[in-house]
Amino acid sequence: MKRRNFLQLSGMGLGAAMLPNIPIMGNTVSYEALLNGSMDVAVKKRLADAALNAAKSKGASYTDIRIGRYLNQFVVTREDKVQNIVNTESYGVGVRVIADGCWGFAAVVDAKSEADTARAAEEAVAIAKANARLLKEPVVLAPQKGFGEVSWKTPIVKNAFEVPIQEKVDLLLGVNDAAMKNGANYMNSVLFLVNEQKYFASSDGSYIDQDIHRTWPIFNVTCIDPKSGKFETRNALSAPMGMGYEYLQTNPKDKISGITTRYNKGYDMLEDAISAAQQAKAKLSAKSVEAGKYDLVLDPSHLWLTIHESVGHPLELDRVLGYEANFAGTSFATLDKWESKNFNYGSKEVTLFADKTQVGSLGAVGWDDEGVNTKKWDLVKDGTLVNYQAIRDQAHIIGEKESHGCCYADSWSSVQFQRMANVSLAPGKTPLSVEEMIKDVKKGIYIIGDGSFSIDQQRYNFQFGGQLYYEIKDGKIGEMLKDVAYQSNTQEFWNSCTKVCDDRDYRLGGSFFDGKGQPSQSSAVSHGSSTARFDGVNVINTARKI
Repeated sequence: MKRRNFLQLSGMGLGAAMLPNIPIMGNTVSYEALLNGSMDVAVKKRLADAALNAAKSKGASYTDIRIGRYLNQFVVTREDKVQNIVNTESYGVGVRVIADGCWGFAAVVDAKSEADTARAAEEAVAIAKANARLLKEPVVLAPQKGFGEVSWKTPIVKNAFEVPIQEKVDLLLGVNDAAMKNGANYMNSVLFLVNEQKYFASSDGSYIDQDIHRTWPIFNVTCIDPKSGKFETRNALSAPMGMGYEYLQTNPKDKISGITTRYNKGYDMLEDAISAAQQAKAKLSAKSVEAGKYDLVLDPSHLWLTIHESVGHPLELDRVLGYEANFAGTSFATLDKWESKNFNYGSKEVTLFADKTQVGSLGAVGWDDEGVNTKKWDLVKDGTLVNYQAIRDQAHIIGEKESHGCCYADSWSSVQFQRMANVSLAPGKTPLSVEEMIKDVKKGIYIIGDGSFSIDQQRYNFQFGGQLYYEIKDGKIGEMLKDVAYQSNTQEFWNSCTKVCDDRDYRLGGSFFDGKGQPSQSSAVSHGSSTARFDGVNVINTARKI
């Protein structure tokens, strides 16, 4: 899902945050109480139990219910003007059941009473029983213990939704002004904020309350050559993060040979905007790359997207099984390759892991949307394919005794299904800096930031670009290049990985709006790595010849 899809949303969400707390009257939750988020956990449990009991009485063998309140805020600016401020808020309940061996799902907006949630549960059971007439084999759920009453919250320092709009506007306009003073002709900046307040209960005995926060500051700088009319751009090197407003209030400096790279624990948007304006201007006179074979040194701000497309998606088990074939493709990493236990995904330097627990990541939660506690597991170990990403009704297919905890729905009104965990490249085990990695590169390119890309339906053949490119010659970073993209296939690319920097260089990138499914849902997922080197990769020149 693109940013524009979210900008099309509208609502009155945050205005309700100033409403006073309204008590619960009888068996009904006041609408004002729903909007300002003051519903007590005990009330959520009562509403959940009504659904669980109603579903059981109608013949459900399993039931889960999600009570969700979803807040989004987007502050959009251009140069010296505020273009838009969007607040959206959504509250409702989704109930999922198994009856007669088949899934059923129903949802209700603004559920205020036990009768509302019970009615949704009864409808879900009726749908499951209707669907069961066409069922070829029953749903098989991996065992899952109940956790009782537990909670989890993104470990934020400062809630971004509590920061005054004026402060956010001042930040973005200040960033725009700095870019314009340093050579930008046009400047757009946006601040995306998300808060998911989710309560999950199931017939397994779990009652899980979670409060999830995400933040993403971005911009786009454009510089124009007045003589030729040609232009160049540079996007922000920020990473979307599972953090609060503190992400924008720290000032770490992470420079390699004078080139600003993506920030670790915090993001200096002003400094990045100044660098972006200067670098976009420098692109106008940069040398166009000569096509050929190069050793590529890929910064984490770039490599996250290659990981996402060539590892994260093809190792989703539902894609492997063909469930996504009608919309977003299948996977080259078929079950026979995993069953062989020796399928070569990459070089011995390559270990790729999934992790839903990593602090600061977009996908970090305590429990997924079917009540499974999250974990970390290997997908590719020392170059060999060892596992996939699977949820409760898929685990038995690959002989797993429990779910990997990677089930997610983007709304109370959406049915949860298998989504990508945070998938990352493990840092190298031997101490290695970027400078040490580069020193023996004779002919190479250092790539920073993510850009345009293309990959086939099986997530195998691909092409990736970036934001910034620098020539590496005889072990030293040289002049800026442009018109760069590399082409490879997933196996060839990951087998060309010869070195990975150690964990001192490890950083997160990620996707704030990763689309999947029909109807399409959007999720947020991070991908971490240290700077990595890939030898002998085919580079093309993307300049349009007129």
